[in-house]
Amino acid sequence: MSKTIQVVELTASIATILIASGSSEKEANTVASNLVMANLSGHDSHGVGMLPRYVNAVLEGGLKPNTSVKTLLDLGHMLTLDGQRGYGQVIGEQAMQMGIARAQKHGSCIMTLSNSHHLGRIGHWAEMATNAGLVSMHFVNVMARPSVAPWGGADGRFGTNPCCIGIPLPLNSGKEPFLLDFATSRVAQGKMRVAYNEGHTVAPGLLIDETGAPTVNPGVVVVPQSNGLFGALMTFGEHKGYGMAVACELLGGALTGGGTWHEPANSPRGQQQAVLNGMLTVLIDPAKLGTQASFESEAQAFVGWLQQAPPSQGVEAVQIAGDPERRARVQRAKDGIVIDDQTWADIVAAAAKVGVTVR
Repeated sequence: MSKTIQVVELTASIATILIASGSSEKEANTVASNLVMANLSGHDSHGVGMLPRYVNAVLEGGLKPNTSVKTLLDLGHMLTLDGQRGYGQVIGEQAMQMGIARAQKHGSCIMTLSNSHHLGRIGHWAEMATNAGLVSMHFVNVMARPSVAPWGGADGRFGTNPCCIGIPLPLNSGKEPFLLDFATSRVAQGKMRVAYNEGHTVAPGLLIDETGAPTVNPGVVVVPQSNGLFGALMTFGEHKGYGMAVACELLGGALTGGGTWHEPANSPRGQQQAVLNGMLTVLIDPAKLGTQASFESEAQAFVGWLQQAPPSQGVEAVQIAGDPERRARVQRAKDGIVIDDQTWADIVAAAAKVGVTVR
């Protein structure tokens, strides 16, 4: 079972809970709008279903409402930032605004961000950059209970460690930006939460259980199993995805100063609800690189070449990264956002913890 909620109503309900959790009205609206945009984009894993964990993290003290990004180093074209455990939806926006301004002034910016609470859908930050005409690259690590197994390993050792690349396409081409945003696990952790809440099994090859054996039960990475342990997600692309995941851990965690994960999953920190992210961001302004004309011409030609390919059987048309999200936004804005009953029950329970009633 499920319920369908329109965007305005859902955003207002989530913001009300966030205000009751200690956020200012401005912060609550920013976080709520970001979460709902993830749902609109078709990524329910990063949408309002995250709210119960956020509320628990605030109550535990691991997530700090009304916190701003702190600048540790500013060299103009290089920034070192600390999120101070603030809401990632706010910290990420502040960080990207700073990085975009520097890239527009200097032509590029290398920016590290540490200790931000969950940054949500990383594609949102790439969209900010491409909207400003910039290329962006993001490498992110996850400091929370490790949920992904290394290639050849039988238990979780790191997080879903997303990678994201945004590339603007010429404005006069009528083409939307290329927005590649993916977890280095075969599927996002949040998608397993959604499947578990909906009572579904998942495709083979995504998961191993707490003993290291293959399973199609998403619950193995959502709730503790009979022995108190969890299963783990697998990396995409076998050893290649594993290599990318390690790169994201080293760049997003070690290089940013936010740290890497190297402790048992059942350690005290592994039991906490807070999800901390580190992110290395590289921003480039093609207009200042000296290749703007050829970049626009070649990018437009190549994307057009791809989209002219005859579709294979059962496929309507060849797409580029970002197209599915854009289509989902149009559809869901019209039809509303579907929330499964368990996820909504979790949101209602989270609201009750902070003295709010939602229906």
